[in-house]
Amino acid sequence: MMPAKPFDDFRNLLAALPPADDAASARVRALFAKAEKPKESLGRVEDIAAWIAAWSGRAPPAINRPLVAIFAGNHGAVRHGISPRPVAATANEVELCAAGGAAINQVCIANDLGLKVFDLALDIPTGDITEAAALDERGCAATMAFGMEAVAGGADLLCLGDLGVGNSTIAATLCAALFGGEGADWVGSGSGADAAMIARKAEVVDRALAFHGPGLGDPLEVLRRVGGREFAAICGAILAARMEKIPVLLDGFAATAAAAVLYAANPGSLDHCLLAGLTPEPGHAKATERLGLRPLLDFGISHGEGVGAALAAGIVKAAALTSSGMALAVRL
Repeated sequence: MMPAKPFDDFRNLLAALPPADDAASARVRALFAKAEKPKESLGRVEDIAAWIAAWSGRAPPAINRPLVAIFAGNHGAVRHGISPRPVAATANEVELCAAGGAAINQVCIANDLGLKVFDLALDIPTGDITEAAALDERGCAATMAFGMEAVAGGADLLCLGDLGVGNSTIAATLCAALFGGEGADWVGSGSGADAAMIARKAEVVDRALAFHGPGLGDPLEVLRRVGGREFAAICGAILAARMEKIPVLLDGFAATAAAAVLYAANPGSLDHCLLAGLTPEPGHAKATERLGLRPLLDFGISHGEGVGAALAAGIVKAAALTSSGMALAVRL
């Protein structure tokens, strides 16, 4: 018998994901059909309500414990000058969130959302992906498992975001490894890179792809070799949410790139996820098209911190309330 490997549990989860509750979804659509309104007049609100029911198993749906989970990580590849911000900015942003002064704090207050921010060993950046793996298999699997703990304590909507200087370059590398293409096809300005810096970002992606070469044939190997801790944690959180019947909102290029790893392993792994919005990063639009994700918002947000997902959570909560309120009226 072959000894167990760190990724084995995750491969098993990906091979046996719980399906949607189609009956719950159908009940929500039937309630809307019976309501005193023109057919399908609420448009995508009806779709969102049916989606919540399908992945929570509750019809009519309810969102009572929504949670924003932000994962913060640092990257060894930043030494190549791929970001206009210093590495210390990641920790500074985490501290700002903890102090209640970040944008995400205000959006969470406005939409009555819980908030957790996870510092993923910020003082120990991952390996420089141009010359080493970001993580070893054990470390990557442990970080995925840590990400799964985001839903511990209960939640019924999970909004996923990230913090990490340089992680738009890492996201671009993941997408290039998973979907094909060169660095120039996937990189953008990120947090304000000029043309010279964008060229360096593309070079880092290409060097990483060349260095890891044949090792990029397996999605989880792609994650550990050219990803990072926040990407691994987001993968774990998405999987845990699926197992616990929690719908997910994805925010930003990094979270989408992490989700792409799971999609490459099992195309049905993101069926319980919606995309909050598109960032201005050109690679983000390409990735979402490959994944078949349709954004809820078009606000041009590239801020990070899960801000887009937290804003979209307000719409999702409204869709659930609309469904439950109209269901009550139908029964009356």
